[in-house]
Amino acid sequence: MAALQTTAISISQTNHLLEPNWAEITAITNETSDVSTYWLKFVDPSMQAGYSFKPGQFNMIYVPGFGESAISISSDSEDRDKIGHTIRFVGNVTRAISRLKIGDIVGLRGPFGSPWPVQEMEGKDIFIACGGIGLPPLRPVIYHIMHHREKYGKVTLLYGARTSGDLMYPTEYDEWRKADIDAQITVDRGDANWSGRVGVVPMWFYQFRLDARNTAVLTCGPEIMIRFVIYEALARRIPLENIFVSLERNMKCGQGSCGHCQLGPYFVCKDGPVFRFDALQPYFNVEEF
Repeated sequence: MAALQTTAISISQTNHLLEPNWAEITAITNETSDVSTYWLKFVDPSMQAGYSFKPGQFNMIYVPGFGESAISISSDSEDRDKIGHTIRFVGNVTRAISRLKIGDIVGLRGPFGSPWPVQEMEGKDIFIACGGIGLPPLRPVIYHIMHHREKYGKVTLLYGARTSGDLMYPTEYDEWRKADIDAQITVDRGDANWSGRVGVVPMWFYQFRLDARNTAVLTCGPEIMIRFVIYEALARRIPLENIFVSLERNMKCGQGSCGHCQLGPYFVCKDGPVFRFDALQPYFNVEEF
């Protein structure tokens, strides 16, 4: 099966997927100048208790009067008390969200989409390569690995941003390292306050040693970064079925109606956002990938 499939939905689940349920903003964490994490909790306690998601899935966030936006879930899938969405303010809906305050209410539908194959990857080394806003969809994978560290081999995170001020979740890196995750952070442009790696993610990815037969590569971020990470993974002879990519940045309506996220025969919001690379390979070099 080339494309990862969305978890089967029972009839009893249909209502909460089609109709928004109200959720309160309980906290807001400012990540960068144009990105914040919104922590949500359903107004209905039974809804909160029954809600669950898998790393890599997304919700539709509804702001009355402005519409909905598809946003990847960036929190711990095993934390049943709150749901986190890390949001960049780039459109009408997300800019409307940026004006909301703690205590305000939004509509929530989901979860939707295919997850990262965290069970399928057990026993393997994991290499996570991501850039910019591509870290939030992979953050739940990091949490999952931390909770089940004994089930995975060597785990490496290579994360990059344009500048140190654009890095997501900098206060968490040491916690990840304590869980035996080799977190390597790089920026495109260093400054007097930065003493770490300088350079783009694909450049540093080239320098890591990998066990090609037993490594799964997960990547998300700017399209140009994804391309070069995958090229390098293929050059290392990582099998196509062990390369996974999230194209969540391309989603819009969340139901395959607008065509904004169509890629070959796939709609990212319906067939993804996480894909195994052998599903994408025929369309990988098509313009506007």
